[in-house]
Amino acid sequence: MSSAPPRADSAAESDGWPGRRMLDDLRTQLPMAAMTATGTLAMRLRDLTGRDVIDLESLQELVSLVYRISDVSSSHRAGRYTVDDFGFDPEFTEALMPIFHLIYRKYWRVETFGAEVLPERGGALLVSNHAGVLPWDGAMIKVAVFEAVERHARALVASWFGSLPTLSWLLRRTGQTNGHPDDSLRLLRRRELVLVFPEGVRGTGKPFSERYKLRRFGRGGFVEVALRAGVPIIPISVVGSEEIHPMLADLRPVARMLGLPYFPVTPTWPLLGPLGLVPLPSRWRIRFHPMVRTDERDPGEADDPAHVMRISDQVRDVIQDGLTLDLAERGGVFRG
Repeated sequence: MSSAPPRADSAAESDGWPGRRMLDDLRTQLPMAAMTATGTLAMRLRDLTGRDVIDLESLQELVSLVYRISDVSSSHRAGRYTVDDFGFDPEFTEALMPIFHLIYRKYWRVETFGAEVLPERGGALLVSNHAGVLPWDGAMIKVAVFEAVERHARALVASWFGSLPTLSWLLRRTGQTNGHPDDSLRLLRRRELVLVFPEGVRGTGKPFSERYKLRRFGRGGFVEVALRAGVPIIPISVVGSEEIHPMLADLRPVARMLGLPYFPVTPTWPLLGPLGLVPLPSRWRIRFHPMVRTDERDPGEADDPAHVMRISDQVRDVIQDGLTLDLAERGGVFRG
C-alpha cells in the first residue's frame, strides 16, 4: 500500500524547500528595494525641479507600516497576541499608528499645545469638545497623546458604534470602549488615560452654523467618575474637526430608519457617494489645558450634584475659551 504524498504546506514549511526560502527573502527584501529605488527617484526629481516631489519621510513610515503589519499578522495567525478584558491589543494599535501619524502631520497639519501637562504615569480623565460627524477628533487626540508620552488614551465611544460589526471590533482592538461610567471607572482605577466627549453625538451631529459652540455637558457624569477614581481632569480644545464634514442638514427620518443618531448632509455627502466620506483637509490645533485637580478633592463630593455641576461648568468654560483662542490664532481654515 503506497503512502500518501506529502502535503504542500508541509513541504513549504521545510527549511530545505528553495521556494519557501525565496518567498521569505522576497518578502523581506522587496520593501527595502522599493524604498531604495524610490529614494533615488526622489533625489533625481529634486535635482530637476528644485523641490521635494516625493516625501521620503512619509515613504519611510509607510515601509515601516508594511513591516509592522506583516509581523503583527504573523503573530496573530500563530496565536501570539494578548488583549485585555476590554479587547485592547497594544501591539496591533501601534502597528497602525504610522497611518494616523501621517494623517496627523501631513493631511490635517495638527499643531499641539500644552502636552507637557499629560502625565507619564497614573490615571487622568481627558475631556474634549466633539465635532465632525465622524469621530476623527478622538483619533487625532490619541496620536497627540502617544507622541507626547507614549501612552494610549482609551476613548469612550457611543453605544451605537457597537452595532457596526467591523468598526466595533476595530474600536475595541485599538483601545476604545462603550461610554459607560463603570467602564471608565475601571480604566481610571487601573491608572489609564481615559478620553471622554461630554457632548456625545450632540457634538458630532450639530449643524455647521453652530460650529465651535459647545453643547451642554449633561449632568457632569464625567466629573463624578474623576472624583470617585481620584484622578485629575485635563480639558482639551480641538479646532479643525468642525470643518472636515460641514453638516448642512440632518435627514432625521432617514436616520431613524437606519437606526443612526443622525444622517448628515454635507457639501460632499451623499452627493459624491463613498467619496463624500473623505474628510476635508482643514488645519487643526489641539490644546491641552492645565489640570483640574479633582484628584485632590474628597471622593464623597461626587454625591453633591451642585458641586459636580460647578466643576463641569468650569471644565466647559476652559474648553470654550481655548476654542475661541485657537480659532483666532489659526487663521485660514485650509491654508498653511
